[in-house]
Amino acid sequence: MISPAYVRLMARYNGWQNAQVAGFIAPMDKAALTLDRGAFCKSILGTLNHILWADSMWMSRFSDSIPAPRPVSSMQQTTALTTDAAAWQAGRQALDQSIAEWAEDLDQATLEDDLEWYSAISKSTLRKPMAACVIHFFNHQTHHRGQVHAMITTTGSEAPVSDLVFMPEDA
Repeated sequence: MISPAYVRLMARYNGWQNAQVAGFIAPMDKAALTLDRGAFCKSILGTLNHILWADSMWMSRFSDSIPAPRPVSSMQQTTALTTDAAAWQAGRQALDQSIAEWAEDLDQATLEDDLEWYSAISKSTLRKPMAACVIHFFNHQTHHRGQVHAMITTTGSEAPVSDLVFMPEDA
């Protein structure tokens, strides 16, 4: 289905995209970052926090070296993870480094196995193909970063380039 090379490519893409977003939100004041813009997670920072929380949760399932974030009873509670752009960027950079390191060590056999975890949202133990979980992990990031992209453009700013084919080789 997918290969370790695909995962490494997507890990690089994730890091590149998050670094670009960080550059766009760094000069924004808290009011602009937390303004309800009608997205699922309301604001730019709320959506970025949701991605950070979900990425942390998935990585804790993929790797024993990544601690799980605090449990939540609803997805809306994930939006308060960090309180400003600097705190988000620090958490994001650390997690993106962990994602890249995990991707470097990933092998095909792991991708072909199943992943089992307890889901607090569904209140049950789930078992799914690891490859499908990894695909979901990257698709979830891209989906919500697309929302962030749209919200950034509503501020009058030109949003970052998001096309994978334009990712620099050193990203």
